Amino acid sequence: MAGKKAPEERPIVIKKIKRGGHGHHGGAWKVAYADFVTAMMAFFLLMWLLNATTEEQKKGIADFFDPTPTIVSDAVSGAGGVMGGLTVAKEGSRSSDVQPFTPTNVPPTQTAKSPEELTDEQLERERMEREEQQFAETKRKIEEAVENSDLKDLAKNLKVDMTPEGLRIQIVDQDGASMFPSGSAQPFEKTQKLLSKVAEIIRTLPNEVSVRGHTDGAPYGAGSSYTNWELSADRANSSRRVLEENGIPSSKLANVVGKADTDHFVKANPMDPQNRRISIILLRDSVTKGADNVNATDQSSAPPDDGRAYRPTSGAVQFP
Repeated sequence: MAGKKAPEERPIVIKKIKRGGHGHHGGAWKVAYADFVTAMMAFFLLMWLLNATTEEQKKGIADFFDPTPTIVSDAVSGAGGVMGGLTVAKEGSRSSDVQPFTPTNVPPTQTAKSPEELTDEQLERERMEREEQQFAETKRKIEEAVENSDLKDLAKNLKVDMTPEGLRIQIVDQDGASMFPSGSAQPFEKTQKLLSKVAEIIRTLPNEVSVRGHTDGAPYGAGSSYTNWELSADRANSSRRVLEENGIPSSKLANVVGKADTDHFVKANPMDPQNRRISIILLRDSVTKGADNVNATDQSSAPPDDGRAYRPTSGAVQFP
């Protein structure tokens, strides 16, 4: 045993192995991602446009990109392009930015006509429709204003309706609720307040105004120099003063007329208290124009001026 050699010791070798990490691959993925996001934005924009446009607008766009169009657009870019710099969204909070979409090659029969393209008859019909809507809105405002004020009890004395002449606003007497003292042209304070409320609403309208006084069929005593003609005219004139004091310019007053008992509200009963009334008529534009034409014709045959005021001889007492 002593003669054996000790085993030879081998050196210990330690090997360190470095595992490879993720290397830097550059920025190519960013470009691909940006392309993807752009494509998605374009897709959602297309979906929005398809939802926001009408069938007529879609057809107009399709016609614009027709490879064989009958009309070639001269537009090159910007606001002169197919969209014309305008949106096709429905009117909303930014309605001032929204304009109707009208492709340049859509036939005129498919687009709304401009005022210059309408005939005189069509323009007159449009004007009359707008006037009718304005009268209906004014009627609603007057009735609501009286109903929602301290004049609520006088709502039964107010009659508002449409007539061939225009919007007629009548302040009528009722049993136990007269608007004027008996035989007097001075309105009660409540009547003045009601007239003021009416003037407040109609003073902004462009229509001319006719003020007319009416009485019932009860006559004055025989031999009286003051009759229903004078009474109705004086009541109309005092109502005219209240209207002017509350913002109705005299230039808008077409006439102030006393009708006496010739035009009853309740025709079957001349003594009905509702026949005693004041009528305020917002004259239609067509009525005003017609009167102007008649006046122009009458002036050509009017008698020479001899220093006296000329008054129409229609039977009604009128004030210029």
